[in-house]
Amino acid sequence: MNKFTIAAAAMLLSAPAFAQDATGDAAAGEKVFNQCQACHVVQNDAGEVLAGRNGKVGPNLYGLPGRKAGSVEGFRYGDSMVAAGEKGLNWDEEHFVKYVQDPTGFLREYLDDSSARGKMAFKLRKEEDATNVWAYIASLSPAPSN
Repeated sequence: MNKFTIAAAAMLLSAPAFAQDATGDAAAGEKVFNQCQACHVVQNDAGEVLAGRNGKVGPNLYGLPGRKAGSVEGFRYGDSMVAAGEKGLNWDEEHFVKYVQDPTGFLREYLDDSSARGKMAFKLRKEEDATNVWAYIASLSPAPSN
């Protein structure tokens, strides 16, 4: 086996292990993600669209678990999201679930800034739906590099 084959096998084996750490139901999350795909896509580094319809209003969600908030290169985030990343926000299930239920409220609380604003207007009302979407995104993403 060459080094590339070994590295590829290691990456494939590590991603499902991380996805199992998510508490939600990835299959249910895939259905809920249909509400997200107008704005978001999950597109891997090779350019393959894993989920969504190539939405560009929101950032690519590939590799979201463990990623610093406001850090997708080339995407224009709001100031509050960038500030949250600079303050140390790295996406995990707990923060994601709170954020997608109330983006502006989450950022105001996280930043302790009543003028903070989230650019995402859509809200997932049910915590279960948010948890399931996280599980789905995590199942499509590589294990985070910590």
